[in-house]
Amino acid sequence: MNTKDFSLSIPSRQKIISDFKAKGGKIAAVFPIHYPRAIFRAFDILPVEVWGPPGVDTSPAATHLQVYACSIVHCGLSYLMAGKLDVADLFVVPHACDSLQGLGSLLLDFVKPDKPVLTFYLARGDLIPATDFVVDEIAQLADKLAEITGKRPTDSELAKAIEREEEADQQLAELFSVRRFLPVSDREFYQLVRAREYLPAELFFRLAKEMLDQKQDTALPEIPLLITGILPEPMDILDRINAAGGLLAADDLCCSGRRVYPPGKSEQPYRRMAESLLLGPADSTRGSPIQARIDRLLELARSASVKGVIFYNVKFCEPEQFDWPQIKQGLASVGLRTVEIEADISEQLPHQAITRVEAFLETLS
Repeated sequence: MNTKDFSLSIPSRQKIISDFKAKGGKIAAVFPIHYPRAIFRAFDILPVEVWGPPGVDTSPAATHLQVYACSIVHCGLSYLMAGKLDVADLFVVPHACDSLQGLGSLLLDFVKPDKPVLTFYLARGDLIPATDFVVDEIAQLADKLAEITGKRPTDSELAKAIEREEEADQQLAELFSVRRFLPVSDREFYQLVRAREYLPAELFFRLAKEMLDQKQDTALPEIPLLITGILPEPMDILDRINAAGGLLAADDLCCSGRRVYPPGKSEQPYRRMAESLLLGPADSTRGSPIQARIDRLLELARSASVKGVIFYNVKFCEPEQFDWPQIKQGLASVGLRTVEIEADISEQLPHQAITRVEAFLETLS
């Protein structure tokens, strides 16, 4: 891949957690997918997301989870049971799918950690009743955080936390909009994008600006692709795409592209956070209409001039699998080629996946 030798000094999760706790803050281990980051920061709690992690021995969780629960949940529960999340002061499990709801129930009732476990339900849809529901969820979350921390942020502290997150989200949106003009590999790009999962918003903003300052006038020569699915793990998939002559020019992944939230409109802090979450991109885990998802993918494909779409899904992810047949048909109707790849994040990237990527790029070149 023809890119400049460019890298950012992105601090590790361990360093960020250590530094944040050293200043008196608390850490929330947050499972996927959607949740109001700002409410935690207003309570001086840093949300650090748990998307697995990949490559974990999943045998500890196997006695508690069905084999058909996704590998994100298997890895996450095993990681927790192995004591790898002991640094966290509380756990948060949003209800994104049946597997994650099951994880929340396990942590509340069966595999009880010695730290508080909070859940968060994001309503399906974006009408006023859905917004009211999410406002109530955020209010309940705030009450529980007040019990844990012994303090309650003022409206000005809430507003400041919201402003920081909105600025970081705008930087994330800008990164995606100019991806084809950033002279970095996909692995370098996603190392920064996914650092949003644990970096304080203000630090992510600064690092994103440093990468945006590298923007060049001409697009990279690689074949532009759109990726959709859950998350790019194992991250070797990024290297294989680049090695085969492709570039991920547009993103509709749950961990990244679908979490480019626009600012809310309300002046009331809880409602503003709720509006922002519900105004996010169409997503299977939010029950978005399939046509809305097709329309979003077509717009992403058009704006980035993509030549093909990679559906990169986690094994046993039912929300994505239910939508994909009709989405594929909608993309094919306008001549967009697609390839489907399934991965288990607890395992290495299958050779079959590598072959499918290489063969797909050959058809587009």
